Amino acid sequence: MWKFTIFAFKSYKVEAMKDLNRLKVVLAEKKRTNKWLAEQLGKNVTTVSKWCTNTSQPDLQTLDKISDLLECDTRVLITSKVSAEL
Repeated sequence: MWKFTIFAFKSYKVEAMKDLNRLKVVLAEKKRTNKWLAEQLGKNVTTVSKWCTNTSQPDLQTLDKISDLLECDTRVLITSKVSAEL
């Protein structure tokens, strides 16, 4: 029973963090890589990878820099709850 409880908690945590940003999708659309973005921002590749997998999120200033680098509106990088429900 103890193992099941831990698994259920971890599953909930992953679900709560799911799809908060679209960075991975936008990078693919722009034909750019995590490595390229990390170099442009002066960040570790592991950090950018965590953003792309929605394990963690960039702060708003960084998100703004990313939108400039990818030449897109900041809103394109954020998952809309409205579109997710449709």
